[in-house]
Amino acid sequence: MRIPRSLILGLAASAASLVAAPDYPLRDAVEFTARGGMPNFLAKVKAGKEVKIAYLGGSITAQNGWRPLTLNWFREQFPEAKIEQIHAAIGGTGSDLGVFRLRKDVLDKQPDLLFVEFAVNDGGAAPERIVKSMEGIVRQTWAADPELDICFVYTATEGMLGDLQGGKFPRAASVMEGIADHYAIPSIHMCLQAARMVPEGKVVFKAQKSAEERKAAMAEGVYYFSGDGVHPYEDSGHILYLEAVARSMPAIFAQGAPGKHEPPAPLDAENWEMARMVPFGEATLSPEWKLLDPEQHDLAKRFRGNLPQLWMAETPGASATFRVKGSTVRVFDLVGPTCGSLDVTVDGEAKGTRNRFDAYCTYYRLQQLGVVEGLDPDQVHTITVTIREEEPDKRRILEGRAEPNAKVLALDDEAFAKQFTGRQWFAGYILYLGEFVKE
Repeated sequence: MRIPRSLILGLAASAASLVAAPDYPLRDAVEFTARGGMPNFLAKVKAGKEVKIAYLGGSITAQNGWRPLTLNWFREQFPEAKIEQIHAAIGGTGSDLGVFRLRKDVLDKQPDLLFVEFAVNDGGAAPERIVKSMEGIVRQTWAADPELDICFVYTATEGMLGDLQGGKFPRAASVMEGIADHYAIPSIHMCLQAARMVPEGKVVFKAQKSAEERKAAMAEGVYYFSGDGVHPYEDSGHILYLEAVARSMPAIFAQGAPGKHEPPAPLDAENWEMARMVPFGEATLSPEWKLLDPEQHDLAKRFRGNLPQLWMAETPGASATFRVKGSTVRVFDLVGPTCGSLDVTVDGEAKGTRNRFDAYCTYYRLQQLGVVEGLDPDQVHTITVTIREEEPDKRRILEGRAEPNAKVLALDDEAFAKQFTGRQWFAGYILYLGEFVKE
């Protein structure tokens, strides 16, 4: 699923214009840094073994683009090996969700190489948060399998071109480079060469062009990179991403010797290595909740790959209660047209309202509910989330969108109510830092 275009362009533009915090300066841009290489993966494919490459990222990785292209490239380079993929990309999500779903979506499937791609979707995140989640991904990975090689890959949007053309990585990639340095993880900026080709007239970064037009331009040495300034065309922009990976691999393959990765002391002692998730049904649910049948319910069927158990309630007062010994609690859920608002209490104290409807809820998409952060990590906390009687002012929320959907806002009150009335909450997993405490 693709992140809303206006949202990601806005975040990317803001991120590119921000001055990095003193502790997180923008890094000099290079196409790749080999560091410790990927020696365990290389030894296996050279020996003709069966291996799996995992791709953890957002919508750019979820596209039929650099992910399958690089998979095929590895197969061509090592024809004796059997190379499969683990597709673990979800559009519109960053490393702060990736670190929670890492075990289920990646580690339990026992990969041999892990690509991590979150530089675009982390573009608007605070550097401190990026460190916590990205370092948590690294440490959680090597705690599970110390021989699993990792490679960071960076993508870019139109709003990030200025930094790249000025010889600097944008902020999120700069922060991630610090983590890559600390853990000797190779990294590749797949978009750097494309950014450099824009002033030369060899890349048009944003243009609505047909497949035929793109093909004809490529024959003349010109690449139409993307239609929206974010998601590369699969037959042109993603080709440049593939070529960046292919150029980088000889130097990366030349580094390191097979063996276990031994992580140093963490950069942030409060990193999210302990990020975990449990099915939402582990909570104590009031009688109004229903476990939706993926064979019968459209949303349960559509999202079953990421939320194999999808629970739904819509009655005011319907609640979910659970206990966590830890500092942070979230819920992996859906937002959409018929969703409502929730009240949160922690240890009996009201912690405010959370809307499950936003300015892009003209359709259903995966999302995270930020339940609570900053709790005492050494205490067991009781969290209750309850559906509110009052619905969000949905028309007003939709009007607040950067590029309002004129067709939706033109609906009369009856048609609007038919499409958007509802207090529903769809939930799949409880995300937490620490320990889930069973009743």
